Amino acid sequence: MVGIAIFITETNCAAIKRINILTHDITCTSNIFGKMLGMSYDFNIPFRTNTKLKQVIDNVKKDVRLWTFWRCSNVMAIDRMGYTDHGPTHVKIVANSALRILRILIDNKVVPGVVKNYGMKNDDAEVVVVLGSIFHDLGMIVTRQEHEKYGALLSIDFAERILQQVYGEEERAIIASEVSHIIVSHDDKPTKPLTVEAGVVAIADALDMEEGRARIPFEAGKVDIHSVSALSIQRVEILEGKEKPVTIRITMSNPAGVFQIDQLLRPRIENSGLQNYFHVVGEIAGGKERILEKFEI
Repeated sequence: MVGIAIFITETNCAAIKRINILTHDITCTSNIFGKMLGMSYDFNIPFRTNTKLKQVIDNVKKDVRLWTFWRCSNVMAIDRMGYTDHGPTHVKIVANSALRILRILIDNKVVPGVVKNYGMKNDDAEVVVVLGSIFHDLGMIVTRQEHEKYGALLSIDFAERILQQVYGEEERAIIASEVSHIIVSHDDKPTKPLTVEAGVVAIADALDMEEGRARIPFEAGKVDIHSVSALSIQRVEILEGKEKPVTIRITMSNPAGVFQIDQLLRPRIENSGLQNYFHVVGEIAGGKERILEKFEI
């Protein structure tokens, strides 16, 4: 049994070590995206010593079709539907969060799917998680409804092209398969994640909830519990925990943010197959410590 507790507190949790995601990271400035928006864009992924991941990110940086699809995803999501960002900013946040979670789990002896089932390496699992993260919303160029299914199909061609000079044919096919599963299972339902990598990305997707994410639809007049609750989320941290491998600490300005934790994040964790490795703490800045609600999974 694992508890997900929501706390109202102004104190810090002791004995938790913050992961520095800026260590050994790579800054990829995409001229492509810069030309689209009249600005430069840094695609930061902490590859550390993973040379395959570095090559993959370098290839992503140069892929005009992929960057254009991200642009199209945001036209569909933001301009036409009044939704939140589903483009390069969102997928970069998800990729960084997923990579952070995966590395903590691996440090705690959790074995990724590509290692367990195919005899590949942890470095390859990092590639799978990053590609699954950056491809997971590609289907938004078609429609929001069942976008994960369209995205899974679209990702195969991108994976083949981006991995071309990094892996052999058999490895490319395996990674494309694993990435497709991540994409099709990243929402709450109906497909359940069957790999560590897929569970990690599904949770990381739900963690992109800080206030800036809701500002676009809120300012466009879309005032609902989703936008109001997201506006109350000030900070999301992924930490090494003491009792459980991963502690997620969420700082809120008011109790509306509990909706994000209870209704959006909690189902992702419960459905991920990784619930025994997570502890979630919600804090309202300046409040007095008390347990608001506790869930046992």
